[in-house]
Parts: sequence; structure tokens; C-alpha cells
Amino acid sequence: MGTASRSTKALAGLFAVSGVLHFATPRPYERIVPKPLPRKRELVYLSGAAELACAAGLLHPRTRRPAGLASAALLAAIFPANVQMALDLNSKGSKAAKAAGFGRLPLQVPLIRAALKAARDEHTVRTDRRRASR
Repeated sequence: MGTASRSTKALAGLFAVSGVLHFATPRPYERIVPKPLPRKRELVYLSGAAELACAAGLLHPRTRRPAGLASAALLAAIFPANVQMALDLNSKGSKAAKAAGFGRLPLQVPLIRAALKAARDEHTVRTDRRRASR
């Protein structure tokens, strides 16, 4: 089995911790679900499950490619929640909280790049090619 790169392992770890937190403490996540969306608790659980699935998928060569693509899509999909959090903190947060809220928005870009890199991981590509040639 091919070993995942350091950035892939880090992304998997981030997703695993965040995914567990979605179930252990859903309330903070519910608050950042964009206001027009209904069923906030269910959306939090759904995104937590998706993060856990991505974390697991990133660690195995056979599932790394689809998990990397799914991770990039998930990070893009949750971006509106991060924007909502920044806007909420802007209206009622401390200066440090405001800075953190808006400061984390550009961090989505390197996270998405890491997910796409995981999908292109050389060992993953070799495994896919071998499977296709059978």
C-alpha cells in the first residue's frame, strides 16, 4: 500500500478532527450554516460524515483519487459557512475574532490545492492505471 504524502495525511487529520467535532459539538457549526438554509443540525451531521469519509478515503491509495476530488468539492461547498462565520464575527466579535474569521477564508485555497494534489498523487495514479489495465 502506498504511503500518503505529508500534506495528504495532514488534510486527512484535519478532516477527521473536524468531522468528529461536528457530531460531538454541533451547535457552533449550526450557527455558521448560512441563514437561508433549513435543517441546520442535519446539514452539520451530513458535513461531518462527509469529512470523516474524506479523511478515511485520503489515507488509502485505491480511494485517494476520488477522496481528493470529494475533499476539494467539500471544501468549496463549506466555504459559504466560513463566509457566514466571518460576517457574524464582523458584527459581534472581538477584533481578534474578526481577524481570525476573515483570515481563515484565504486558507481554503491551499486546502483545496492539497486535496487536488492528493487526487493526483503519483502512487494513486499508478494504482489506477494498473487497475484499468486488468
